[in-house]
Amino acid sequence: MTNAPARIADHPIDRQFLERWSPRALSGDGISQAELDSLFEAARWAPSSYNSQPWRIVYGRRGTPHFDALLGLLNDFNRSWAQRAATIAIVVSAKNFTPPSGGAPQPSRTHAFDTGAAWGYLALQAHNRGWYAHGIAGFDLDRARTELGVPDDHEVQIALAIGKLGDKNDLPEPVRAREVPSGRRPIREWTFEGRLG
Repeated sequence: MTNAPARIADHPIDRQFLERWSPRALSGDGISQAELDSLFEAARWAPSSYNSQPWRIVYGRRGTPHFDALLGLLNDFNRSWAQRAATIAIVVSAKNFTPPSGGAPQPSRTHAFDTGAAWGYLALQAHNRGWYAHGIAGFDLDRARTELGVPDDHEVQIALAIGKLGDKNDLPEPVRAREVPSGRRPIREWTFEGRLG
């Protein structure tokens, strides 16, 4: 387990935002389909342009061939710690949507943004239920597209490892030192009133 110092917000926010983080030390415990569906249910309620809900999640639970196949898409570094996850998932977004008024599908300018909102909801629900969700950029996008049957009008976004918190001493040495909740840049570094910069 980690004994990191508590994060401190500069402005009032709910504790869940400070307590949620992305550990790599996972316990190796499995997750039931019902518990995983609770995380997916939270993602379902994320906001999206035209309520198009462009997110798609391909997942494999620990102990299944799907888990092994998805784990195999990760690069060596991420596979070294994510092998103890309860679930590995790949998040995909649909690049087109059908307007509420009907008609032909149209390009969605916000598909990645909306899918990111769903990932955020999933991550917070995981934390609220005693799980941890870690987003992973280091995986083979081309293999994921091919092996998961992702059509051309969809975009592969990110991989996820979901699990219970484990002992950081079980991590490979280069990873162990980084196993603390990270801080954040102050809001004045990335908010601008009236004009960027």
